[in-house]
Amino acid sequence: MSVSRLIARISLTVICGLLLAMWVYGLGFASRESANRINDTAWMARSQAHCKTAEDFRFTMQDMTAMDPSDILSLKKKADIVDAATNSLEKAIDLISLDKPTDAKGLALVPLWIADYRIYIQDRRDFAAELRTVEKRPYFSESVIEGVPISEKIGKFARENSMKTCQPPYDLSA
Repeated sequence: MSVSRLIARISLTVICGLLLAMWVYGLGFASRESANRINDTAWMARSQAHCKTAEDFRFTMQDMTAMDPSDILSLKKKADIVDAATNSLEKAIDLISLDKPTDAKGLALVPLWIADYRIYIQDRRDFAAELRTVEKRPYFSESVIEGVPISEKIGKFARENSMKTCQPPYDLSA
């Protein structure tokens, strides 16, 4: 066997060994704890309850009638619904912001989540204002932070902390 073939064989063996070690570590030894998961389950339950109240309110306002995207009166009616839904969402986030988690990770992450939620709420307010001034229904455009839509960041935190009703509503997507 030539020296170059021996070096190639040794290199491939080392690479395969390193890949195997990576998979063994990843599947057997690496932490499975989410970077977003906090440990204050009581805080999560209280937050979930606040969000559930807002979600229930939004569901009472559902209007499934077809809307002409060029009807200015329909657009203004939609803006009023968006404002009312956003007000209920903002009230929930305000209540959550007054309630601090008891664990260090929660104390660090929750204010960031709330700040992201406030950006999303402002995006909703901007959309409602736009509905009142346009002649054709615009698409809801949310902020993108570090290449990720703000609703995805908010939703991931809520999902990973068992707060399903605290995920951002997708009532403006269509």
